[in-house]
Amino acid sequence: MTETADDLSAPLGQDKPRRKRRLRLPFTAMQALAALLGLLLVTFAGFAIFNKDPLGGEPMTRIAIREPKATDEKPAASGHGQDSKQEGKHETREAPKQAAPGEQKTVTMIDGSTGARHDVVIGAGEATDKGEAASAPPPVMAGVDPKLLEKSRYGMIPVATEGLKPFNVYAADADRAKAAKMPVVAIVIGGLGVGAAKTTDAIMKLPAAVTLAFTPYGSDPGKLAERARTQRHEIFLQIPMEPYDFPDNDPGPQTLLTSLSADQNMDRLYWHLSRMQGYAGITNFMGARFVATDAAMQPIIREAAKRGLGFFDDGSSPRSIAPQAAASQAMPFGKGDIAIDVVPTPAEIDRALNKLESAARERGAAIGTASALPVSIERISAWTRTLGDRGILLVPLTTAMLKSKSS
Repeated sequence: MTETADDLSAPLGQDKPRRKRRLRLPFTAMQALAALLGLLLVTFAGFAIFNKDPLGGEPMTRIAIREPKATDEKPAASGHGQDSKQEGKHETREAPKQAAPGEQKTVTMIDGSTGARHDVVIGAGEATDKGEAASAPPPVMAGVDPKLLEKSRYGMIPVATEGLKPFNVYAADADRAKAAKMPVVAIVIGGLGVGAAKTTDAIMKLPAAVTLAFTPYGSDPGKLAERARTQRHEIFLQIPMEPYDFPDNDPGPQTLLTSLSADQNMDRLYWHLSRMQGYAGITNFMGARFVATDAAMQPIIREAAKRGLGFFDDGSSPRSIAPQAAASQAMPFGKGDIAIDVVPTPAEIDRALNKLESAARERGAAIGTASALPVSIERISAWTRTLGDRGILLVPLTTAMLKSKSS
């Protein structure tokens, strides 16, 4: 009756309110669910307690890290010694593969413009700040005056003595009386010593009056330098110096740096000087920042002058203080006027050589710099064959330096 009365009393069009039913799980199902949750909690707690993972399960990648040798050596480079805009053409290199003391070291060279890679072996004995001396100093080259050598902890280095100076003794033969009366041109080929094939091409295919500049790197740069002197080429030693974009562009191990003390740079200089003998002077290898920094450059110029060497500035840094520093030491000095193979094509090289010739006519002497690219060697060799017919004399760098100083 109650349900009928409720139905009759309900408003038309509206359903009777219905009681909500609760979903009730069987008792056995609730037990199973609780057991499953408990099992998950126990599993998680056990993993957290007994798993020795300090990163809490974060993804990991394992790599092997070997402790490096205690050294501040920098990677090497090769190529024509032009800085600033031209430094992109230079080779830079990756960190050298570690070698035990006394072993040779393999360096991967990377050409900055082409990306080409090749391995070069650097001889043993790179200096470190710990004072490790070279275990195998380079041998003394043939034809070198022993009076002009002084022993250092890295090997023999040049010294002036008894009125003799390396600049004068190792200068190539030239008709200086004739050079004083007519325009002269000197050409310096840099970046040699790393890469025996290109170095040999420069030695054998270029006229003897062309001066060859060697880097201190390579498996045996002294042997190649000795061959160059046998072919009557005058040689200079390139000293790696800090460029503005160092260390992205790194000249090589034992680079002279503006951040080092004068004593540290002097020690590095001695290492470079010991790599070979018989050179008339030194020249910068890259180094736009270093040659423009007076506090860093002055001690190097003083030391080189004291040892009877000349200094050649490749002309890549317009802010170089080398001319003033060399003049204060009454030191033979020269500066590059034109970089011949900035654009290494026959047409552009010929154009640069013509500019060099014009500069010689205007000033009486001009100096060009180039690298040992096959195209550079071919075009320079062809150009020099007819240079005398045009009233210009090709001379070694030392002759041009002396003429520039006297004029």
